[in-house]
Amino acid sequence: MKETRSTCPYCGVGCGVIIESDGAQITGVRGDPEHPANFGRLCTKGSTLHLTASAAVTMQTRLLQPMQRATRGSAPAAISWDGALDVAVEKFSQVIRDYGPDAVGFYVSGQLLTEDYYVFNKLAKGLVGTNNIDTNSRLCMSSAVAGYKKTLGADAPPACYDDLKRAECIFIVGSNTAWAHPILFRRIEDAKAANPAMKIIVADPRRTDTVEIADLFLPIQPGTDVMLFNGMLHLMLWEGWTDARYIAEHTSGFDALKATVRDCTPDHVAQVCGISKDDLLQAARLFATSGATLSLYCQGLNQSSSGTAKNAALINLHLATAQIGKPGAGPFSLTGQPNAMGGREVGGLANLLSAHRDLANPQHRAEVAALWGVPDVPQQPGKTAVEMFQAAADGEIRALWIACTNPAQSMPDQATVRRALQRCEFVVVQEAFSTTATCDFADLLLPATTWGEKEGTVTNSERRISRVRPAVPAPGEARDDWTIGVAFARRLEEELGRTNTLFPYPDAESVWNEHRESTRGRDLDITGMSYAMIEAAPQQWPLREGESTGRARLYEDGIFPTPDGRARFVDTPYKPVTEAREARYPFSLNTGRLRDQWHGMSRTGTLGRLFGHAAEPTVQMHPQDMARRQIAEGDLVHVTSRRGSIVVPVAASSEVGLSQAFIAMHWGGEYLSGSSSTGTLLAGVNALTTPSFCPDSKQPELKHAAVKILKAELPWSLLAAAWLPQEAALHTVAALRKLMQSFPFASCVPFGTGGALAGSGADRTGILFRAAAHEAADDALLAQIEGLLALDGADTLRYADVKRGQRRAVRLVRDGADAHLEGFLLGGDTRAEAWIKALLQDRLPAQAFGRQLLRPGASAPSGVAARGKVICSCFGVTQTAISEQVVLIRGTDDERLAKLQATLKCGTNCGSCLPELKRMVRAGATPALAEAP
Repeated sequence: MKETRSTCPYCGVGCGVIIESDGAQITGVRGDPEHPANFGRLCTKGSTLHLTASAAVTMQTRLLQPMQRATRGSAPAAISWDGALDVAVEKFSQVIRDYGPDAVGFYVSGQLLTEDYYVFNKLAKGLVGTNNIDTNSRLCMSSAVAGYKKTLGADAPPACYDDLKRAECIFIVGSNTAWAHPILFRRIEDAKAANPAMKIIVADPRRTDTVEIADLFLPIQPGTDVMLFNGMLHLMLWEGWTDARYIAEHTSGFDALKATVRDCTPDHVAQVCGISKDDLLQAARLFATSGATLSLYCQGLNQSSSGTAKNAALINLHLATAQIGKPGAGPFSLTGQPNAMGGREVGGLANLLSAHRDLANPQHRAEVAALWGVPDVPQQPGKTAVEMFQAAADGEIRALWIACTNPAQSMPDQATVRRALQRCEFVVVQEAFSTTATCDFADLLLPATTWGEKEGTVTNSERRISRVRPAVPAPGEARDDWTIGVAFARRLEEELGRTNTLFPYPDAESVWNEHRESTRGRDLDITGMSYAMIEAAPQQWPLREGESTGRARLYEDGIFPTPDGRARFVDTPYKPVTEAREARYPFSLNTGRLRDQWHGMSRTGTLGRLFGHAAEPTVQMHPQDMARRQIAEGDLVHVTSRRGSIVVPVAASSEVGLSQAFIAMHWGGEYLSGSSSTGTLLAGVNALTTPSFCPDSKQPELKHAAVKILKAELPWSLLAAAWLPQEAALHTVAALRKLMQSFPFASCVPFGTGGALAGSGADRTGILFRAAAHEAADDALLAQIEGLLALDGADTLRYADVKRGQRRAVRLVRDGADAHLEGFLLGGDTRAEAWIKALLQDRLPAQAFGRQLLRPGASAPSGVAARGKVICSCFGVTQTAISEQVVLIRGTDDERLAKLQATLKCGTNCGSCLPELKRMVRAGATPALAEAP
C-alpha cells in the first residue's frame, strides 16, 4: 500500500488529497489535513475520486490506445503512437501549407496542468504561428480576467481563503458556493459560527442552498447585476459611505462613474432588479460600513454578455469604500476549474501571452519571442472559443486539436458546434475518457492520462500553486498531455524544416522551470518557487527569487500594477441581457451546477451513487408558472429557444423565480437526447443556450436564454431499470445511448447503492432508461433494450398487449426464501414506477407481488413506498428517512439537527448536505418527495 499527496481535479478550491494505491490500482482517497485549502475536508465528488479510477470504470470508459477513423462515421481502429503522430503531423502541416497557420486551431482546458497548458500555448504561438488557441476557461473565467485587468491592472485575485474568517461582511453574488465550491462554503460556515455578528448577503435569481446562510437575500432578475451594484454605489454616495481619501490617493476615473450612477435611483433599481428599496439600502449599508467586506463571485457574473461590466461594477464598490488591500476585504473571483488560473498564467488564451502578457502589446510579444527563441509571435488576435467553432463551421478553420474538454456538450449553440466538428477537415481529440460526445467527431483519438496518473502543478482561486503527483502508472498506452504536445511539436518542427527544437523538455519540471523564468519581473513572479518548494507546501504567488513565502493578499500598499499605480474605476452603464423575454419566448432559462456532479460528467457520471441527489434531467419551474400552463410535476415539456428545442421532464421548484426556468449545465446529449420529427438531434441543455458574448471578454451568456416551455404531447412512455454487473454497466449505458435517438425524448443515467460510508457491502450499479413517443415503440427496439438490461432470460416474467401498447418485463432473482427484483421494463402505462423503483433500489422482498408487477397501473402494495431522493451521499440517507425522523425530534433547530445527525449520520462527513438538512429541520414537516430511480 502506498500513499501519494496530490490535488483534487474538480473545482477551483484546489483541495489537497492523499491517494491510496496498491500496485497499479488506486484504492482510496482522503483529504490532506496539511493542505491549506481544505485541511483534510473533501466534498461528495472529491471523496469518491478513487471509485472513478477503479479497474471496472477504467476498462469501460478510458481511451487506452490511439484510434483512427478511416472515414467520418466509421468505427475507429487502433493505431500505433508513431502512426497517430505521423497522421496528425501530415494533416496539420498540409493545412498550414495550403491555407496558412490561422487555418488550424487548438481548444484546450482548465483541467490541464500548467505544464500541459504551457506546451500547447508555445506549440500554437511559437511553432505553428497562430494565436488560435483558446480554452474552455473562456466559458467560465474570462470575464473575471478582463474585470481585474480593467480595474486593478492585472489578472490577480487580491484576497485569500483566510480572509473568510477575517471578514465582517461577505457578499456572495452569482455563485451557488454551497454546491460549486463546497469546501470553501464549509469555511464560510465555520467563519459565521465563530463570528455570529458577521453579515452575509447573497444576490442570485435562484434561492439556492447558498442562501441558507444569508442574513439578506437579494433575488434579483437575471442579468441585472450591474444595475444592482450601481444602485448600491448611488446610495453609498448619497449616505456618505464612500472613502474620499482612498479614492483621491489610490484611484482614477471616479467622476465619470458618478455621473452614470446618478440615475440609478433606489426606485429605478428596485424596479429593474425586482427587489425592495429597503433591501437595496441594507445591502449598500452592510457592504460599505462593515470593517471588512469580502465579495465572492463566479459564473453568475462571468457568463454574461455584460460579464466584464458586472465584474468591474462590483470592483468599483470595493474601490469606492476602500474594501480592498486589507485582511477580510476584497473582490474575490472563485475559479470554476482546477487550473483555469494556471491557464491564465501561461497565456493559454487567444488574447494573452505567457505570464499575464498581452498579445496586443509589441513589447510583450518581443519578450516572449526572445524567451522562446523564435523570430516573432504573431500579432493577429486568435479566435476565442465561440469564434473558433463558428470559424470551423464556416470553413475558415480546417484542422482542430481538442484536448481535455468536451465542446460537443459544453459549448453554447450546439447546432453550430456540431456543424463545425462535422465540417472540419481533421479533428484530433486528446482525451482520457472515450465516452465524451466530442469523441464521436474525432478523426484521431489520442489517449491521455488523468487524475492519479499525472505529474505537474495547478493554481487554485487564491493564487496557490499545488503539486499534482502520479500514484499509479498510466493505463494502456495513455500519455501525459504535455508529452503528447511535445512529441507532436518535434515531428512538426522536422516537417516544417526547423533545425533547433523549441521543446527540449525531458520531464514536467523542465517545462515548469521555463514557465517560471517567463514570470520574472511580472506581477505573478514565481522565480523563487521551485518544484522542491512546492513539494514541501503549496505556495501562493507572487514569490520572487530569494523569498521564502508567497503573498497572501495583494495591494495592501494601495499601489496597483497600472501605469500610474492607481486602480481605475470603470464607467459601467447597465445593459440588459441579449435576449429579452417576450411573448414568443416568455421564460429566462438559467444554467448551473448540481451538487454531486462535475461538468459533462465523464468522470462523476461513472458512479451511480452520485445521481442519488439529482437522479435525472429536469427543467425546474415555479409552481405558479406550471399551474397557469396546466403542467404537472413530471410532465414532459418542450423547452425551445431561437437555436433549438429539447424535451425534458419538469420539476416544480419554488427556488426558481416566476417566468424563470433552470436546467443543470451537466445534462448534455450523453444523458438527455432524442430526435425531432425531421430527424434533427435534440442534444442536451446547450442546444438552447446562446453564443452571444461579452465584447470585452468574449465569454458567452450561458446564464440566460429566452425560451418558451410547452407541454409535450407524447402519450406513450417507457421506463426500464436494472442492476447490472459493475464490469458491464457503463458499456450498457453506451449501448443504450445509441438508442436514445429512436425516441422524441429519452434519458439514460446510472444509479447506485447507498453512500460511500454506508457500510452496505459492495457497491451496486444500475441503469435507468426513460423514453416517450407519440406511439408505442416496435417490438424489436423494446427487445433490444430488454436484452441490454438482462431482461431476456428465463427468470424474467412478461406481459404484453400489443393492441393497447402495453409491455411489461420483470426479472426476479431468488434470494433465500424470497426473491428480489433485479430489473424491470414498463412500456405504455408507467404509473407504478414509484413503488416498483422502491422494490428495486431497496431490495425489498418481491415474490408476492408478481402479478402486481405485471399489471398496468397497479397501486403500491402495503408497506412499499417511494424512497425519495438521496440527501446525504456519504451515508446514503434519503429524504424520506430524514423527513420521518425530523417530525419525531424536539428542541431548537440546532438541537434537532444534532439529534438528526446522531441518529442517521447525515451531514457528519463532507457536509455538502448541511444546507438542505438545516432547511428540512427548520420546516419541521415532511416536504414533497422528489422521486429517484
